[in-house]
Amino acid sequence: MSDISIDDFLKVDIRVGTVVDVQPFEKARKPAWKLWVDFGPEIGVKKSSAQVTIHYSKEDLMGRQVAAVVNFRPRQVADFMSEILVLGFSDADGAIVLIGPERAVPDGGRLH
Repeated sequence: MSDISIDDFLKVDIRVGTVVDVQPFEKARKPAWKLWVDFGPEIGVKKSSAQVTIHYSKEDLMGRQVAAVVNFRPRQVADFMSEILVLGFSDADGAIVLIGPERAVPDGGRLH
């Protein structure tokens, strides 16, 4: 991997938001949830397709704060327009573990 500058990093807009709705994504090729994440008044609610069904039920996700890239171009996934990329790390088996703040912070806050 090549080095990047701080200016390169600052181009990626990573914000925190709260999951406000979760629906099954039956048309996805791999098991996934449709997520609606509230990033506060400046950004509002954005949608994402997230392949996180191994570790997270609908109940686990509702109200959870997550980190997401909010300035990617929207991407069509089956019949759903994904507007953000919710962030996580792969566990030892390749299943995604979401990242978020360790305690509540205001929705829309930017990662520093």
